[in-house]
Amino acid sequence: MLTDLTQYTFFTNAMEASLLISILCGIAGTWIVARRLVFIAGGITHASFGGIGLGYYLGINPLVGAAAFAVASANAMLFGTRKGNLREDSAIGILWSFGMATGVLFIFLTPGYAPNLMTYLFGSLLTVGSTELNMMWILSAILVTFFVLFYRVILTIAFDENHARAMRLPVELVNYALMTLIALVIVLSIRVSGIILVISFLTIPQSTANLFARSFNHIMLSSVAISLVTSLAGLYLSYWLNVPSGATIIVVMVVVFVIVRILKWIFHS
Repeated sequence: MLTDLTQYTFFTNAMEASLLISILCGIAGTWIVARRLVFIAGGITHASFGGIGLGYYLGINPLVGAAAFAVASANAMLFGTRKGNLREDSAIGILWSFGMATGVLFIFLTPGYAPNLMTYLFGSLLTVGSTELNMMWILSAILVTFFVLFYRVILTIAFDENHARAMRLPVELVNYALMTLIALVIVLSIRVSGIILVISFLTIPQSTANLFARSFNHIMLSSVAISLVTSLAGLYLSYWLNVPSGATIIVVMVVVFVIVRILKWIFHS
């Protein structure tokens, strides 16, 4: 039973991580979907692999290296497409390839074997420790505070950036700040779902919420709730089926999306 599992620290840590990742990805993912930045988020995710390789090479926490690479890549993409006359798809392709290539090189140059590499590629929610949880708590507080303080500006930019500029709102400042926060959200999400699947946390719950929610804040709150419910359900299933937790959570998210889509079609046909 689920109540029996809560006596284990690793499982309560996983449940706590599910809550925090749901908050982080629910908020950040709503902005990503609204701004059509899904492929940029994918580029940031894969570029961060270079930082993971650098972390192994330098003997530091790979998440620290991934955060540095992700933040640099996110802002480089934004700067390149806005100031450098570089097409968005080209910027994504360059940084995506550079990050993956440097990650492979650093891991190859690191003496010995990288034992935890698979957890960064495919995620392992059941192995999340106190260090990652503390990072998630801090980032959640920063992200929520930022959205509360700049909600009106964020909402205006999300749906009409030109209008926001005409109103002389701090568009560039908010854009760069959000890209930095999104990069950090992606890095912490890697420990849960891995580089391969992290983009799912940022898009599937939001796409599901879009089917019935109409306002930006309702989509955001619904995304957090959907992400939390599907994460806990996937975590429980993965434990009892003895399969990877990240992949199981994504499958549950997709199943929920399909069910909601079918229900909407039935009741609106």
